[in-house]
Amino acid sequence: MAGFTRRALLLGTGAAIGVAGTRYFTAQNPSLDGTRSLIPAGGENTLNDASLLSETPIHKHIILSEDPGEALVNAIRAELREAASENRPVNISAARHSMGGQAIPRDGHAITYDSGFLEPDSAASTYRVHAGGRWSQVIAQLDPLGFSPKVMQSNNDFGVAATFCVNAHGWPVTHGPMGATVRAFKMVLADGELVTCSRSENADLFNLTMGGYGLTGAITEMDVDMVPNLRLDPSFEEFPAREFGTRFTEALADPNVNMAYGRLNVDRARFFEDALMITYRPSGDQSDLPAASGSGFLSKAARPIFRAQLGNERIKRARWWTETDVGPMFAGSTTRNNLINEPVITLDDRDPNRTDILHEYFVSPDQFAEFITTCQEVIPASYQEFLNITLRYVDTDAESLLSYAPVPRIAAVMLFSQEMTERAEADMARMTRNLIDRVTDISGTYYLPYRLHAIPSQLLRAYPRAPEFAIAKRAIDPMARYSNNIWDTYLEAL
Repeated sequence: MAGFTRRALLLGTGAAIGVAGTRYFTAQNPSLDGTRSLIPAGGENTLNDASLLSETPIHKHIILSEDPGEALVNAIRAELREAASENRPVNISAARHSMGGQAIPRDGHAITYDSGFLEPDSAASTYRVHAGGRWSQVIAQLDPLGFSPKVMQSNNDFGVAATFCVNAHGWPVTHGPMGATVRAFKMVLADGELVTCSRSENADLFNLTMGGYGLTGAITEMDVDMVPNLRLDPSFEEFPAREFGTRFTEALADPNVNMAYGRLNVDRARFFEDALMITYRPSGDQSDLPAASGSGFLSKAARPIFRAQLGNERIKRARWWTETDVGPMFAGSTTRNNLINEPVITLDDRDPNRTDILHEYFVSPDQFAEFITTCQEVIPASYQEFLNITLRYVDTDAESLLSYAPVPRIAAVMLFSQEMTERAEADMARMTRNLIDRVTDISGTYYLPYRLHAIPSQLLRAYPRAPEFAIAKRAIDPMARYSNNIWDTYLEAL
């Protein structure tokens, strides 16, 4: 192990207590009304994720900073051998922005990537990147060359391979998930073999890994599509929310639309009644594009208003007025890279007693009105504070076994602020299961990187190829060396 360019943190094993093996700080005398705190206890023998509710015991955590090549592959092989000698799982991650332990191996070897290696190929419109490279690093290196990621998540904190492994999507239209823009990747299998995967080489493994939550192997590098960076002009349209599916589809029929998304009104008096659609088209002047900097001051200035929505309907109405009436008056040209170069921290929660929880549902445009009805009947009846919804378009993904878009979908990304109490967690689980049932009733899907509140039958209904995925995973990894909480909770039993 000596000589590798990494920082190793050797940690001991630890037993978990609490809900589903999650370790929480709890009061000595638990209350009967469910208000007992779920603030994580922390500790060197655990890892958590963005939910702050997934604290999981691990055996060891190391950080690998080698660039793609023999040293990185050998480091991964060494961890696999050591883990196999003690029958422990392994998991590779970057930012751990999932919310249900999807990037944490229980009692296992957790590996975090930390490298910004990137090698562009302008002639081929691709770039080769370290699997753990963050999107902020990708943009920083492509922007001076006049290029932009073809598809990425709407925030820049996440790792490139992590985006591929959850098959995330973004604002660019009319594309499928980010996986559709990956040309090839190299990956270390559980037995230590290094393989190259593409649509023409090991294609079955390519499809299994896309949206496979890191359960097939450790990706080391990827070849990914890039497109020219552009100066874009925004357009804003407000209309009834039930019309969004039709209006969005019509807008995206315009080939000049480069990026697009929508919002809905979230105040309780008009909950999900009003929609705002924002589309971006190339400006007439594409000369002298400014360096990518993100939205900067405006986003930071929006944080106090965004966070003041908590329990305040007046502020929610004021925010909607700002977005629909004030914002368009001041909106001007921006670049493609500026739009996507925004960190999660911009609107981050800073309340130690609450946590931000994401949900995401995928419905066909022609079912969007029914989706609105579902949300209006389920969400306000809960105890959860609803802060935001963003609507995006995702084209068909016929490749991934765990595809959430077997047909074109509208993705509804929801943000809740949840108390870190047992009562709030139980209420969130109840509401989530209700939403999943209602969404799958209209042939929709829910997204898997978030809290593991679905029951197994709901996962099977939303992802009917999950048993096929589990069988294929066992064929290449019979000892389940690559594992995480989503495997332990659902897929291992299939």
